[in-house]
Amino acid sequence: TVRLNLHTSLAESLIKQDLKMGMMMAVFREKAEYLIVQVVMESRQVAWIHSEDKIEGALDLHEIREVRPGKNSKDFERCKDSKDHQDKTCFTIFYGSQFVLNTLSLSAPTEEDAEKWLIGLELLRQEALAAPTPAIIERYRPAQTHTHSHTHSLIDLKFLLPQISFKIPHARYLKDKFEEIGVRKGVLDFEQFHKFYNMVMLENQKFFLSLQFTVAFLLTCLSVFQELWANDLNQVRELMTTFINDMMGKTSDPEFTVSEFLSFLFSKENSIWDKKFSDLHSLDMNNPLSHYWINSSHNTYLTGDQLQSKSSSEAYVRCLRMGCRCIELDCWDGPKGEPIILHGNTRTSKVKFVDVVKAINDHAFVASEYPVILSIEEHCCIEQQERMATIFKEVFKDRLLTQPVDPMIDQLPSPAQLKGKIIIKVGEQWTERKMLFYLACFQQWNRHYCVISDDKLYYAEEYDEGTENTVNPSELHFSEPWFHGRLSEGRRTAERLLQEYCSEFGETDGTFLVRESEISPGNLVISLWQEGRMQHYQIFSGSRDGCPFYFITENLCFLSVYELIQHYRQNADLYGNPSLTDAVPCPNPHLTKNWFHSTLTRDEAEHILMKIPHDGAFLIRQTKTRQSFAITFRADGSVKHFHIQKKGLMFVLDCSAEFDNLVDLVKYYRKNPLYHTTRLRYPVTEELVIRLDSVRLDEMEWWRDSTYIHWKILLQVTEDNPLGPLCKGVFDLSKCDGEKLIQNFASHATYALPLMFIQYANIYSYYVKRTTFSNRTKTIHYKTQWQNSFSSIQNKTSLSTKYSKRYDYKEIRSFVENKAPLSDSKVRDFLRYNRKALSRIYPKGQRVDSSNYDPLPLWICGCHMVALNFQTADKFMQVNNALFSLNGGTGYVLQPEMMRSDGFNPKILTTFCFSLQAIAARHLPKSDHSIKSLFVEIEVFGLYIKNRNFQTTICKDNGLNPVWAGRPVPVEFLVCEPELTFVRFVVNEEDMFSDPNFLAQATFPFKGIRSGYRSVPLKNGYSEDIELASLLVYIDRVEEEMNSSSSQLWRRTESAATSSTKQHENLGTCNSLSTLWRFLSVLQQQILLLKIGDKSAMLFCLCLFNDYLHLCLHLLM
Repeated sequence: TVRLNLHTSLAESLIKQDLKMGMMMAVFREKAEYLIVQVVMESRQVAWIHSEDKIEGALDLHEIREVRPGKNSKDFERCKDSKDHQDKTCFTIFYGSQFVLNTLSLSAPTEEDAEKWLIGLELLRQEALAAPTPAIIERYRPAQTHTHSHTHSLIDLKFLLPQISFKIPHARYLKDKFEEIGVRKGVLDFEQFHKFYNMVMLENQKFFLSLQFTVAFLLTCLSVFQELWANDLNQVRELMTTFINDMMGKTSDPEFTVSEFLSFLFSKENSIWDKKFSDLHSLDMNNPLSHYWINSSHNTYLTGDQLQSKSSSEAYVRCLRMGCRCIELDCWDGPKGEPIILHGNTRTSKVKFVDVVKAINDHAFVASEYPVILSIEEHCCIEQQERMATIFKEVFKDRLLTQPVDPMIDQLPSPAQLKGKIIIKVGEQWTERKMLFYLACFQQWNRHYCVISDDKLYYAEEYDEGTENTVNPSELHFSEPWFHGRLSEGRRTAERLLQEYCSEFGETDGTFLVRESEISPGNLVISLWQEGRMQHYQIFSGSRDGCPFYFITENLCFLSVYELIQHYRQNADLYGNPSLTDAVPCPNPHLTKNWFHSTLTRDEAEHILMKIPHDGAFLIRQTKTRQSFAITFRADGSVKHFHIQKKGLMFVLDCSAEFDNLVDLVKYYRKNPLYHTTRLRYPVTEELVIRLDSVRLDEMEWWRDSTYIHWKILLQVTEDNPLGPLCKGVFDLSKCDGEKLIQNFASHATYALPLMFIQYANIYSYYVKRTTFSNRTKTIHYKTQWQNSFSSIQNKTSLSTKYSKRYDYKEIRSFVENKAPLSDSKVRDFLRYNRKALSRIYPKGQRVDSSNYDPLPLWICGCHMVALNFQTADKFMQVNNALFSLNGGTGYVLQPEMMRSDGFNPKILTTFCFSLQAIAARHLPKSDHSIKSLFVEIEVFGLYIKNRNFQTTICKDNGLNPVWAGRPVPVEFLVCEPELTFVRFVVNEEDMFSDPNFLAQATFPFKGIRSGYRSVPLKNGYSEDIELASLLVYIDRVEEEMNSSSSQLWRRTESAATSSTKQHENLGTCNSLSTLWRFLSVLQQQILLLKIGDKSAMLFCLCLFNDYLHLCLHLLM
């Protein structure tokens, strides 16, 4: 047998062939299911298939983040059938574009088969990532359609184009294109589809070509030929040949068509990013650790917010593989003497300490071989701390750093000296205490997270404890489309609905609906169409040992009506009739819902919602027009209205999102945000409307009845509160007299909605603490203790000037983000400290939503470990990813030399200027139901830069190949040091509320950006590539020209043009190209002169333009 670990070309070819053929494997979900798993080479996807005709699911090779051998995923733990499979035959594919990855857990027939798949998938994944742009475009079509077929009908394209964010302009658009291509049988073959694709991609950018193409072509050529590799004509030919579709054009003297040249402009081969800055520079890894920025994570174990999200060892794996080098472990006492990791005093879940340590050991050095720092927040008793030490030693073994690298040197070791080592950092922490309370809202109790600070109680949104998943089995059928409830005329109405449905969709035997019986109250009836006539079967109910059951025939009983219907839909044993087939949907299911109001006006709905101080309260009302509705809801403290139009059988929300009925609309927005982060939560019922009409708030600030204490809600919430943006309300506890709390006040008649109810024991214990520890202040004891402890750290830092030469390089100081010494009087001392010892910054406690702070000011002051929430894909995390894309993604970036010198002052920096313009885009990702309006925002991050951003115009209904008309000239930015500057491109969609929603981004350190007409390869929120998605921009770095006179600039460009022309003549290019090059150089200098205000150059440019255009077109023929 041939050993699979011998990576010869033959062995790799055999492995690929086996993966293409596929094999039967066990797929682990709730139970093991045997499916055919294969690699579809045409689309570069892994597919799992029930049969040859049906692909159940597929994942793209470029989205695979890891292929992990063995039973090392939760899928195997959840599936009992996994015990029947050997560990060495199992493996898991981790894939996706979110922080929490999807998993596909498999078991191959043999160990050899599993090894083939492990090797082959990694091999194919690397090939997919390294594939040139034309190869990616070639597999783009089958990847979108999930089909093996190489042909496409007109109907197929009607489905495909909206999937790739292209709105078909008019009804005859596709037919016209088919005629233009010359399609005879109404089906596109593979070559015709490529021609169709190129036509569609080019058509919308004709406007761009007419204004920009010739300049783009010429200036791109100038910028390309400034690169060393472009001096080799063979390399230029090879690049051009890659983009040429016609085999006849792949000659020794290749020529681009217009379409091919545009493909090159948008390709990653023309990227704005200079890849040399992504290379690892080994010589730069020999400085002390205090000279580096270190990629760092905060509360690494969390997968979401800081209050109630899940903790997972997979979060450590994700962060380490994203290049993180400093991770955090919050350790607490666990059961049976085993420590656990969780976010203390919150509702976050816990994870075993030993599982986290094993995950760290397995993945610590996959993305980088340089050291990993474990930042330990210790809350364990001595016994469990000893257990932690034992686990560290047993798992990490020789990787654990226990001795100084060189005890004779008075400085930190370098990353190169610490390769493959794990360093443990332990520090004491102070945190605010937090408690939980219940909020009575809409006559139901909802659990909230809250914090008491300065005699005010701040509360967040209620917890979603999965109440929707715990529906009473006897009520499961209520939400089904086939359940019609009580019909106005019972049997007669049911027969009419069945006849109408069958006349429209065909007389299918088994078409049915379920209704309440008008003869036997409490029972239900199945009405169905069978052999051209109506039949009705009663569903009987009974009770056994207190549990209800349902049946049609006594020998077959079910625990719920839902189970009964599901059984008869799959089995043909309903009195010998065939199984139930098509369900007749309830025509207006919203009429039975308590949130629907047929008579409320807009003003009345707004008046009612204004009395409800809770975001997510909602109702849907009928408008004056019969086919029109409106949803009224509370969000961000105000009342909002949204129009719903019925078009045919569909309900359309603001001309974009479509739903089958209003019930589906409400279901969708209960789980997904309707406005910003607000979901539909509290239905406003008819009863509630009546009750609110009589509400009169008591003038007292608080009062107590026999069980609860009542407070009015203060809706004025300041930004600087302990819960940050998650805060939904605040209660002033100082209005309550603590001594009178224990007295029995008379009950006050009141209503729940505008008031908060807190269990008496909880608030009483608060006042006991308050009077015991801090009788005369408004700050309770534990907060004062925390502030005093932190003040001692600040005082220690303030003495840095006096003791600057006594810094201990072994010391690591931690600061909360807003307490770092960045003021003018302290920043120089802080810089001096950071050159010798390490510092770590972490988010303030108010960031309970796991948002991130701006790391740039802290990096500029030399802070090494600026810890961010990796699970949050916001712009500051993207800037962090941009910085650590440098130096090979090792997680260690050497600070600029100027920062490592004693003379560096971040307040005194040089400035420079560059110009930037967004022109067009291709293959932008699609977000949800519909194709939205798109725009690009360009933002520059750097020192002393404020409001340095620019937004393009909006391009509607096209995410495939939009063009932004924009300004006629680029936008100029004035910024500081390129080493400390970042440029961020963001593609947003404008939603139904005219708010921007993120689609894609790309963030770069400015020092690695290339000038000219360049492609910006777009990434997702976690800075992972999105295939083919790119912007076309123009960028000009003119920092050296800022202080030059026009005559000096002229001389420089003229000299450069002469040198460039001679160089290309020596390479053997034709005279016409040499003449063109000389001509371009003259034109370029005129453009540069125009930029600095030399009006004499304008007339000359206009005179040359006509000749310039003809010359370009001649060379492109």
